[in-house]
Amino acid sequence: MAGMFVTLGGWNWLIFGLLLMGLELLAPGVFMFWLGLAALLVGLLSFAIAPSWQLQLLMFAVFAAAAVPLWRRVARNPTAASPSNPFLNKRSDALVGRVFTLEKPIVDGLGTVRIDDTVWRIAGPDAPAGSRVRIVHADGASLTVAAA
Repeated sequence: MAGMFVTLGGWNWLIFGLLLMGLELLAPGVFMFWLGLAALLVGLLSFAIAPSWQLQLLMFAVFAAAAVPLWRRVARNPTAASPSNPFLNKRSDALVGRVFTLEKPIVDGLGTVRIDDTVWRIAGPDAPAGSRVRIVHADGASLTVAAA
């Protein structure tokens, strides 16, 4: 087994890194990627400075341990988590607070309102057609309205 470690070189680390990244493709979890990246770094450094096998293993351990906080920082980056359009895929939330005119009356607390090219179900106090209503709550495809 010691003979295997003595023969460690840059190509071994590069292949090991690519295998780890390939495993990440098969079982995604963003864990093997960082270990593969650490192995690739050791492989590239092995070509540049030709360290001993003990130093190569130590570099891999250090790079792998340093990758964990780096991964946490990248994964929790607040600028990446907040898209330029906060209502993307939440169209109903973007309607809260807006005022619309009823095309059809609200009868028994239920009705519909046309907003742009979509007809939405609404719940609220009975109101005749032509009344102005304000969206006060959105729950999926159902909106709750109040008189404006």
